[in-house]
Amino acid sequence: MKTEAIVNAEIELLTAIKKADVSALDKILHDDLLFNLPDGQTITKEFDLNVYRSGKMKIDTFEASDQIINIIDDTAVVAVTVLLKGNYDHNPLDGVFKYIRVWKQFGESLKVIAGSCVELK
Repeated sequence: MKTEAIVNAEIELLTAIKKADVSALDKILHDDLLFNLPDGQTITKEFDLNVYRSGKMKIDTFEASDQIINIIDDTAVVAVTVLLKGNYDHNPLDGVFKYIRVWKQFGESLKVIAGSCVELK
């Protein structure tokens, strides 16, 4: 696994999130994904996909910076800061968040198997 592959996978993921591309997200997210939200709730892939399917999540700005990538065998851990603006279920989102994502290689595919997000104050 190469750093370049992870960088490209992250770009693909951010693009899918911005566009609410459920088909792309379905391919990128592992079926057994667990993700911790800033409020402490743990969500699954299906929950996440349903948020985008329903149109509840609207992203206006989603800009990543300060990306750190650690590759360990067939797994990569990515820490990244994201400026996020938009709304979720008619509630405004406007903040800077720190994400950690775990990518794992499955044959020719990279998939997100876990993640977490906290809001930076």
